[in-house]
Amino acid sequence: MFGDMMNMMGKLKETQKKVEETKKRLDTVLIDEKSSDNKIQVSLTANRTIKSIDIDESLLEDKEQLEDYLILTLNKAIEKATSINEAELAAVAKEGMPNIPGLDMFK
Repeated sequence: MFGDMMNMMGKLKETQKKVEETKKRLDTVLIDEKSSDNKIQVSLTANRTIKSIDIDESLLEDKEQLEDYLILTLNKAIEKATSINEAELAAVAKEGMPNIPGLDMFK
């Protein structure tokens, strides 16, 4: 039994290391999102760090319109990044979870 517990602890540490490696890798995964008319383009990592924003000059004349475009486009990009982030981390966590009876968290 003690050996099983040590094996589980080792597996959990290995999984934690893989999660950290996955987080680092997700810093290199870029998500690009554009507004429907291509007047705004944003790039962010799968860890939801904004890398760039490109704004068409025509939007600089209307503050309200620019704000609306930014909100819509950033939200779409963040939603995509979150989806990728959660799927990648869940896959690593599921792969590395020890088989503990009664603890079926990832069905």
